[in-house]
Order: sequence, then C-alpha cells, then structure tokens
Amino acid sequence: QVQLVESGGGLVQAGGSLSLSCAASGRSFGKYAMAWFRQAPGKERELVATINWTGDRTYYIDSVKGRFTIARDNAKNTLYLQMNSLKPQDTAVYYCNAVTTEEEWSSTWRWGQGTQVTVSS
Repeated sequence: QVQLVESGGGLVQAGGSLSLSCAASGRSFGKYAMAWFRQAPGKERELVATINWTGDRTYYIDSVKGRFTIARDNAKNTLYLQMNSLKPQDTAVYYCNAVTTEEEWSSTWRWGQGTQVTVSS
C-alpha cells in the first residue's frame, strides 16, 4: 500500500501563490502517471492536473491552465503543484493520487488526508 502525504496548503489572498507537495511511500511512484485532485465544500472531487510517469506530458483542466504547474521528482517520490494567481474558486482540499482505477484507489493507492487551500477575496 502506498501512503500519500500532501502538504503546503494554507490561507492566501486572491492573486497569491502556494506550492503543494505530495510525498509517496514505496517503489510504485515512478511507474504511474500522477494527478492532483481537489474537493470543494459540498462538491464532488474533481481532477485538476495530471503528469505522465516521465514528467514530460501534462494535462490541466481549463480553469487552472496558465496558473498551475504540475511537476514530479521520481528520485524523491514527490509530486508538486505550483499554484499562481489563485482565485477564491480554487478554495478546496487538494489531494494527490495515481492515475489508476477506483479499485486501486481503494486498495494500493489509498487517499491521503489532503491539504486545505483557502483563497480569500
């Protein structure tokens, strides 16, 4: 089982920046595409960005394109999300996880506790 520990969240004013990190245990990190997700109060968890296992291909949802950057360091088993020009609608708990099946999310890649990002207007 992989343990995921997100960190770096906090309270920031609109227009500010935050850098999130996700540390993964074990030897599987470098074999999987990884992703950042977020869940706002009263809403379902949504995909924010993905990165392939080599780190040279990324995907972003439209609402964060040009503002967020996903990156990874396989040697450190760490995933990153640089968030700039933050908006109040970015307020959510942010989670990292592998791009995999729901079955694996329930077994090998269990969700971490997430990190709270709050953007004030």
